[in-house]
Amino acid sequence: MAHSVTRRKFIAASAATGLGLGLASGANADELKFKTTLKKGAIVAKPTEAALKSAKDAGFDGVESTDWGLAPEEAAKCREAAEKVGIQIHSVMRGWADFNLKDPAKVADSVASAEKALRAAQGYGATTILLVPCRIGGMPMPEAWDFKIELDEKNGHLKSVAAGDNEKYKAYIEAHDWATDSTREAVKKLIPIAEETKVIIALENVWNNLWVRPALHKWLVASFESPWVKAYFDIANHVKYVPVAPEEWIRTLGPLIAKCHAKDFKLKPDGHGGDWPSLRQGSVKWPEVRKALDEIGYNSYLTIEGPGSRKDLDLIFKGE
Repeated sequence: MAHSVTRRKFIAASAATGLGLGLASGANADELKFKTTLKKGAIVAKPTEAALKSAKDAGFDGVESTDWGLAPEEAAKCREAAEKVGIQIHSVMRGWADFNLKDPAKVADSVASAEKALRAAQGYGATTILLVPCRIGGMPMPEAWDFKIELDEKNGHLKSVAAGDNEKYKAYIEAHDWATDSTREAVKKLIPIAEETKVIIALENVWNNLWVRPALHKWLVASFESPWVKAYFDIANHVKYVPVAPEEWIRTLGPLIAKCHAKDFKLKPDGHGGDWPSLRQGSVKWPEVRKALDEIGYNSYLTIEGPGSRKDLDLIFKGE
């Protein structure tokens, strides 16, 4: 990933802070101003009965498991434990795939591992897997705030990525087009498995230098024309792409969003780069995000990924 804080560190922070706080107050008049109902999610590694009970006791509605390789029969036992505790295993984090490799054997391995995650999710009773299809880098590309992309709507390729002469970005444009094509080819192979397992493939573009504007990500997800391929939207991952705010991403992606991660990113004073503070301590305008989620009719999970607490979610849900 492009930033120094890894997803593993976010997961550890989530477990340490999100599950460690007591319950906050329930719904009140502030929440009733929204027509949608959000659910509170936490991330766990293997969803053992103890981990599930801890999340339930902390007031979470469901968990996202990072154990995507569990055999379906073992995942089914976790589902039984969740039902016993009274909580849902709502998603599985598969994470990075390698659909952009030009080695067919390695791409096949990545497709096989994604299929394994889908079958584990079915065992868990989860409705989605989070999948980051691929990433590119190592060549000149615009700064996050300088992207000005012209998209070819026919095939999802990039005509240009910045104002002026784009010759120096030729390698990036070619790599981006290759990633789009190979991702579409690989995910199409997974759609029959998703339909069979009744598990949505939720694509995320987590600082992988791909689909860095809302229209691009929307084009990719919509291009499959399948209810089994949607977007997993991480609210903070897109803050660096100023001036396009997360709420604009949400409104653009609309009903294509299957699930959301909640964390924060604090921009530097000049708006160029930043760091990862605790939830609600960064540059995300959470009242605007809550409003946008309501506008698109989103009735699903905000799952904490990184430092943050159940109390933070309570305040976000109320529009604060």
